[in-house]
Amino acid sequence: MLKLNKHAYDLKRPLVMGILNITPDSFSDGGKYLDFSDALKRAHAMIEEGVDIMDIGGESTRPG
Repeated sequence: MLKLNKHAYDLKRPLVMGILNITPDSFSDGGKYLDFSDALKRAHAMIEEGVDIMDIGGESTRPG
């Protein structure tokens, strides 16, 4: 069992991580979720699709 704050995750099965990039230079979606409302809708959709953990990419890792 993995406990993070008030959430506990059963590690007897693989966990699914959803990645939501909210930067304009995202290589995977081209900045599709820059608008807060669009990003929030996508986050809710990912939860409905069954993600266990969500990584929200708000800072570019691109060099320079």
